Amino acid sequence: MTELTTPASLDNLQAATAAILSALINDFGFDTSQIKTDSESLQHWGKDWTKHFAPNASAIVFPKTTEQVQTIVKLANAHNVVLTPSGGRTGLSAGAVAADGEIVVSLDKMNNIGKFYPADRMVEIEAGVITEQLQQFAESKDLYYPVDFASAGSSQMGGNIGTNAGGIKVIRYGMTRQWVMGLTVVTGRGDILELNRGMIKNATGYDLRQLFIGSEGTLGLVTHAQIKLERPPKALSVMVLGMDSFDDVMNVLAAFQAKIDLTAFEFFDDVAVDKLMATGHVQEPFESKTCFYTLLEFEAPYEPIMDEAMAIFETCMENGWIVDGVMSQNLAQAAELWKLREFISETISVFTPYKNDVSVLISHVPSFIHDIETIVQDKYPSFEVCWFGHIGDGNLHLNILKPEDMSKDDFFTECQIVNKYVFETVQKYGGSVSAEHGVGMTKKPYLQFSKTETEIDYLKAIKRVFDPNNIMNRGKIFDLD
Repeated sequence: MTELTTPASLDNLQAATAAILSALINDFGFDTSQIKTDSESLQHWGKDWTKHFAPNASAIVFPKTTEQVQTIVKLANAHNVVLTPSGGRTGLSAGAVAADGEIVVSLDKMNNIGKFYPADRMVEIEAGVITEQLQQFAESKDLYYPVDFASAGSSQMGGNIGTNAGGIKVIRYGMTRQWVMGLTVVTGRGDILELNRGMIKNATGYDLRQLFIGSEGTLGLVTHAQIKLERPPKALSVMVLGMDSFDDVMNVLAAFQAKIDLTAFEFFDDVAVDKLMATGHVQEPFESKTCFYTLLEFEAPYEPIMDEAMAIFETCMENGWIVDGVMSQNLAQAAELWKLREFISETISVFTPYKNDVSVLISHVPSFIHDIETIVQDKYPSFEVCWFGHIGDGNLHLNILKPEDMSKDDFFTECQIVNKYVFETVQKYGGSVSAEHGVGMTKKPYLQFSKTETEIDYLKAIKRVFDPNNIMNRGKIFDLD
C-alpha cells in the first residue's frame, strides 16, 4: 500500500481533498462536471433520509467507469481521505451520510443497463440504475424484478445491494441477496474483483459476493451487478382485512399460507389508518373500525385459486378472526388498496416519527408487539405509536410520533432512551435491530443487541482485509479499534 499522509487538522484534510480532486482532473482525465464542491451539492449528496446527522462532505465525485472508481479509491488511500458511497440516498440508518469531511462517491452517472441473457433470465447493470428502471426493463422482456418498496422510483441498485434491501414482496421472493448473481466491486484496497460472474452453480470456495451484499459500502464499492429476473405474476388479487387482535392477524396469515402462495402479507394499525383518512388521499377500505389491518396479495390466474381464497376468507370470518374485508375486482382497485399501505410513511412524516426497523421470528411477533406497546404506554404515555410492516417475514416498523408540545431535540433524546428498551426486547426474542435499512450510524450503538462480541470481531477482521486503511465508509456499522 502507498504510505499514508495522515491529516492532523481540518486544513490538512482540505489540502488532501484538493490534491485528490486536482489529480482526478489533471492526471486521470475526469472532467469538471464529475466533481462538485458547492454547498448545495454537498448538502444534497452528503445525506440520506435520516435527520439525526448533519451532512459535512468535502466534495462529490461522479465516476463513469469501474476504472475511475478504482482511481478514486487509490487516491483516497494515498491521502488518507475517507469515501462515502452514495446511491439514491433513501436509507434510514445514515449509512450514506458524509458527516466528517468525506468525499462522496456518487454512482449517478453509472446508470446503464447492459447485456441481457435471455436463457439465464439475467441482466447486467451498473450500480446507479434506479430500481424502477430495472423493473421497467424486466417488463419490456416480459419478465419481473420482484424486490419492490416505496422508494423504488429513486433508490439505486448499488444501494439496495449495499443494504440487502427487502420490501413488500419478501414473503414470496426474498431479499435483494436472492437476486444478485454476480458483482463487480472495487475493494477498499483499490482492487477490482469480479465475483461469481452470474453463475447459478459455482462451488469454488468462499462466495465473496455475499460479503459485499449488505456491507453498506464498508468493504468497497459495487460498480456492476448481474441480476436475476423472474416470470411476472399473473392476475394479482388484493384483500384488505380488518381484525381486532393481533392473534387474529397471525391466525389469518397461517390460514392463507397453508393453502395459497402469497406474494405479500402486510399489516398496519388503526393509528396508521386514522392518519391516512385525515389526508383525504386514500379511501377507507370498509365501514367497520378495527384495531389491525392486513393487506394480502396472491396470484389468481385460475378460478379454483379464487374459490380457495374465498373459502379461506369465509372460514376466518366464521372463526371470528376477521371483522370485515374487501377484495379487489381489477388491477385499478388493487392499486387503490395498496395505497393504504404504501402511503403510510409519507403520511406520518409530518409527525416527525422516530423509526425503528426491526425483525423477529414470525412466531414471536405477537408477543414482541405486546411487550413494546407495554413499554411505551408505561414509560411514555404521551407518545403515540404507529405500527406497520411486512408481517409475512417478521419485519416490523415501529414509529413513535412526536407530541405537538415537545421539541424535536427533546423528542429524539427521549426516543434514544426508548431505544434501549426496544432493543433489549429485540434481543430477548433473538431478533435483529435492523431488518432492511442497514446499521449505518443510527443503529451502530445497538449492534451488540443482535450480534455477539465475537461475531463483531470477525466482522472487523473482514473489514481490515478488504479495507486495511479504513477509508471506505468509515464509522458505519461499527468503529474499528
